[in-house]
Amino acid sequence: MGGSTRLSWLGASVQVWGVYRGPAPLSRSGASRLPAPFFTAGVGQEQEQEQERDVPVKIGTSGWQYRHWTGTFYPADLAMSRWLGFYAGCFDTVDVDSTFYRLPPADVFARWREETPEGFVMAVKASRYLTHRRRLREPREPVARLVERASHLGPKLGPVLVQLPPTMRVDTGRLDETLASFPEGLRVAVEARDDSWDCDAVWELLARRGAAWCIADVPWRRWPVVRTADWGYLRLHEGIASPRPCYGRRALAGWASRIAQTWPEGGDVYAYLTTSPAPALPTTRSGSLPRAREKASGRAVCPGAER
Repeated sequence: MGGSTRLSWLGASVQVWGVYRGPAPLSRSGASRLPAPFFTAGVGQEQEQEQERDVPVKIGTSGWQYRHWTGTFYPADLAMSRWLGFYAGCFDTVDVDSTFYRLPPADVFARWREETPEGFVMAVKASRYLTHRRRLREPREPVARLVERASHLGPKLGPVLVQLPPTMRVDTGRLDETLASFPEGLRVAVEARDDSWDCDAVWELLARRGAAWCIADVPWRRWPVVRTADWGYLRLHEGIASPRPCYGRRALAGWASRIAQTWPEGGDVYAYLTTSPAPALPTTRSGSLPRAREKASGRAVCPGAER
């Protein structure tokens, strides 16, 4: 969302809803591993001087249908059928994880479209039939089925997340065929979970296809912050704040800084709390996040968490 109001978000400088201001890094073209903490694959040009940039960030959680949010985030008397509408009044996006387990019929996607306001974005996780059963073999049919149904979201359809199995070794041939199966213009992010995918060949392929490397934050593996497109996809899986698995203010401020340093002005980033077994309870607190459309925005971090 546009605007010029400057607000503070967890120690970072923010403009309106999730727009971060920070120094621009020196962008590098090509796809070689860099010793610097940030790496840009196949996008951007060298810049001689640092400059301020606006990087829009849409913030949400992985799913919204969590009963333990009732009475704290959701009003106790709010019917479950109205949870999505309430959620969409607090956040600008959601990472729909349930589509991984069961792909809903087209009318469900159409209903989600009707229940959410203009400008809301729904990222959709690809079915495990494609990623875990077929392991990206013969992807055209499952991709076409996913796209046909999800297209009923209309303009509210955001990126498709392709999360790979933790036991799947790198296979750029299968990944390339899968990315080629998606229609042009539909954003696709790829989340790897085996170390072998952490390589230049994968990043070069993603950059060539305009797909995003999903930056997954987990305590047991330090995945690199890699930008392969002018947009980004961040999943915060597990923080180390108390009580775990929450994210504290300092951790989120660090991610705000990384986003500001990694993506170009005019790019945009989707950031989701996906902590297991369900996202950390969103709480509302004036000033914690900028307000959108004069509705209280959510802060997906446990109250009092500082780390």
